[in-house]
Amino acid sequence: MVHVTYRELAPPTGLLPVVACLWEHDVPPGCEQRIIPDGCVDLVRLDGELVVVGADTGPVVSRSAATPSDRTSGIRLRPGAAGAVLGLPASEVRDQRVPLADVWPAVGPALADALGTADPAGRLDLLARAVLRRRVERDQLVAAAARRLGVPGSRISGVAQELGVSERHLHRRTVDAVGYGPKMLGRVARLRRLIGLSTGQAPPPLAERAATAGYASQAHMSDEVRRLTGLTPVRFLEDAALTAA
Repeated sequence: MVHVTYRELAPPTGLLPVVACLWEHDVPPGCEQRIIPDGCVDLVRLDGELVVVGADTGPVVSRSAATPSDRTSGIRLRPGAAGAVLGLPASEVRDQRVPLADVWPAVGPALADALGTADPAGRLDLLARAVLRRRVERDQLVAAAARRLGVPGSRISGVAQELGVSERHLHRRTVDAVGYGPKMLGRVARLRRLIGLSTGQAPPPLAERAATAGYASQAHMSDEVRRLTGLTPVRFLEDAALTAA
């Protein structure tokens, strides 16, 4: 089995409202990686380049270089924080990998240069400081919507009503802050619930997990998992369980 080392670190206290985690990833040469939607936007130093990884709407499969490369370092923004941190609608980077210099032309190139000469721990510190200097806040309406959409059985109309806004207004705010609308955010939350139900000891039958996660049926779950991960539910959840082990 190919050994892939990935670890997450808690962000500094001042970044907790907008940053989910700092992370590092060591991937052996020639290793295939499958990235699935999580509702987040990351700033990543990848293969020597500093990029914004926009919110994905489907699986992204990549293969690492055939020769050893530097450790990948990143900072993951919470759902609802990306638009403010980037300074543009997060939908503009959806499903894309964009050089940070194009998004932050005033500071991006210098930050990329600094990351290139720093050690792995220093890279994470530089990324954290760069986001802290933005001095922005997460969109609290979108953050509240994301929490509510994470509850099984939630409906966009009900969430909008609870928050005192129209569905149209909630959609616009979510697209700007996350990169896509509440419907997609709800689909991602449902997939994350399914993963959580599948990574413990002796998980219940798949049909029971599908119902608990909030899918209308096992067929609905199968279709959604294929769309978001590119794999069958059995294959994907087996891989997820191995990763969590």
